[in-house]
Amino acid sequence: MKHALLALTALTTSLAGPARAQNYSVTHTYTLGGDGGWDYLALDTAGHRLFIARQDRVMVVDPATGKLLGEIPGLNRAHGVAFAYGAGHGFATSGADSTVTMFDLKTLGVLKRTRAAIDDDGILFDPATGHIFTMNGDAASASVLDGTTGELVGTVALGGKPEFGVSAGDGKLYVNLEDQSAVVEVDAAAAKVVRKWSILPCESPSGLAIDRVHHRLFSGCRSGVMGISDAVSGRLITTVPIGRGVDACRFDEETGLAFASNGDGTITVIHEDSPDHYTVVATVTTKPGARTMELDPVTHRLFTVTADFGPMPPGQPGQRRRPPVLPGTFALLELDR
Repeated sequence: MKHALLALTALTTSLAGPARAQNYSVTHTYTLGGDGGWDYLALDTAGHRLFIARQDRVMVVDPATGKLLGEIPGLNRAHGVAFAYGAGHGFATSGADSTVTMFDLKTLGVLKRTRAAIDDDGILFDPATGHIFTMNGDAASASVLDGTTGELVGTVALGGKPEFGVSAGDGKLYVNLEDQSAVVEVDAAAAKVVRKWSILPCESPSGLAIDRVHHRLFSGCRSGVMGISDAVSGRLITTVPIGRGVDACRFDEETGLAFASNGDGTITVIHEDSPDHYTVVATVTTKPGARTMELDPVTHRLFTVTADFGPMPPGQPGQRRRPPVLPGTFALLELDR
C-alpha cells in the first residue's frame, strides 16, 4: 500500500505540472525606470533580493514589492551576477572593460575590481571549488576567480565563444558555445575542457539550465528551439520549439518545468515528461524585449524585465538596428500560476 501511495503521489505531481503551467501569467508589473539597457537577472535566495544588470550598474530589488533596495555602481556594460554565499560576496561582470566587481552581499558595497578577459558576460559560482567562473565571449575563455579573495586564479580555454554556463555542483561545469552550436564539459578543479558535443540543429545557443537530478541540460538557441542534452553520455536527446530571441533558460526541479524567455515577448514552458521526453505545455505572453529571466525555486514565480519602445529608426538594408527605449518605462514583470 505504501508503494502504491508513493506512485500515486508521483503521478499526481507529474500531471499537475503541465496543468498548472497553463496558468502562468504576468501578475504584477513594477516600473523601475532609469536609463540604460539590461541583461541577466539573478535571485539572491538567501537574502530574497533580485539583482538586475543595468548597463553601468546593478539594481537590487525586493521581488515581493518591486521596491529598489540599492545599486552597485561603476560597471561598464553590466551582464551577469553570481553569489558566493559562504564568503558573503557577490560578483558582477562588466563586459566593456573586462572586469569583475566583487561586492559585499550585506551592504552592497564594492570591495574589489578584478580584470578578467575581454567580453566577460555570463557568470556562475561553483560550490565544489568555491570559485567564480566568467564566460568571456570574444576571448573564447572562462576566467576563474577565488570566491573569497576575488583574485584571478586561472583561465579555461574553451575553444569557442561562450554565452552562458551552469555548475552541476559536483565539480563539473557545462557551457554553451554560441559560435559552434555545441556544449562543453569543464573540469572545474583542473580548469580544462574534458568533453564537447554538438547540439545541432540547435544553433547559436544562449541561455542554459540544468536538471541536476537527471543530468539534463537545456540550451536555448536563437534558431527557435531548445536543445536538451544528456550530460552523462554527452549527446543531444531532442529539440523542442521555443520563441524567437531567447536569452535565458531555467529549470524547476520540483515541477519538472523548463522555461525559455524570448525577446519576442513570450516565455516557452516545457514539461519533462521523462528524462528523455519533453512537451511544450504553454506559451506565456510577456512583453517584447523580455529576453532574460529568473526563477524562484521556492515560490515557482518567474521574473523578467523589459521596457516600452519607440519606432524603429531608419537604416541601411542588413544593418542591425534596435528601437529606442522610451524613458522611464523599464519594468520588472512577475509571473505566477
